[in-house]
Amino acid sequence: MGEFELIRRYFFPIAEAGSTSAVLLGPGDDCAIQRVDPDSDLVFSVDALVEGVHFPHHYDPEKLGWRSLAVAASDLAAMGADPACFTLALTIPDADPDWLHAYARGLATAARHFGLSLAGGDTTRGPLTLSIQVHGTVPREQAIRRSGARVGDYICVSGTLGDAGAALHYLSSGNPGPDEQAVLARYHYPEPRLSLGSALRGRASSAVDISDGLVADLGHILEASGVAARLEVGKLPLSAPLRRLAGQEAVNLALNAGDDYELCITISPEAWRFLPENVRSELTIIGEIVSGEGLTIMHDGHSQALPAGGYDHFRN
Repeated sequence: MGEFELIRRYFFPIAEAGSTSAVLLGPGDDCAIQRVDPDSDLVFSVDALVEGVHFPHHYDPEKLGWRSLAVAASDLAAMGADPACFTLALTIPDADPDWLHAYARGLATAARHFGLSLAGGDTTRGPLTLSIQVHGTVPREQAIRRSGARVGDYICVSGTLGDAGAALHYLSSGNPGPDEQAVLARYHYPEPRLSLGSALRGRASSAVDISDGLVADLGHILEASGVAARLEVGKLPLSAPLRRLAGQEAVNLALNAGDDYELCITISPEAWRFLPENVRSELTIIGEIVSGEGLTIMHDGHSQALPAGGYDHFRN
């Protein structure tokens, strides 16, 4: 099977999966064409996933289809963007029809769920690598940036933290129990907080998605905004399965493990009071922005300054 037959067979159908009218011309020409409303800003981001680094060798290709698009779409959520389309640069060792069919099935399911249509891309032979660029739009000047945090803001996170990090211990488990299955689902099927992100436009002062760990990703907000933070360990949202599986290690996973793809936001107390209840219910206040530099955690009345954590491709 040649490159162009591969694309026609497995990836052309995904061009319609997101059902977005923003794509005027999808795969099959030299470029895709995307229409952008004059009152909107285009936001876009690219993520590369490498076998053995971002996912295990011989990872289930259908799960990889979902996961590869979800982690890219999470960046749109952090900016408060409405999803539009994506491109895929696929590098594979060989054109294995079984692998391609399963990967395309998972990718199409994710594309429909997130409202993203495949606009085009490229395929080549080599070590398994997936590079996905996502496009979205926000009303003009309303993108949520990392640089807007202010002293006195609450620090909030969505969902629960640490589950995907705990799942790494069970990826090769042959017979996972209910708790293991719960954390594995968080790793295999991350859910980018797209609806929450768009609901926070004009309300959150800053945001970042938690891909490399809370400490590391909150650190990006602190650096960009020129502020410091104080976190309350006792307020970290931890799932019951994580508490049972990890015990005392659960807090460390919540602070430093990556792959949760939840949102970390800052928001003023006044804006918090006026949040719709359905939006507020998705968030947990875990600390506040303070003056100075760095990150301090509070636990049982004691404070500790934390070094930058999270995953770094060139240090870990």
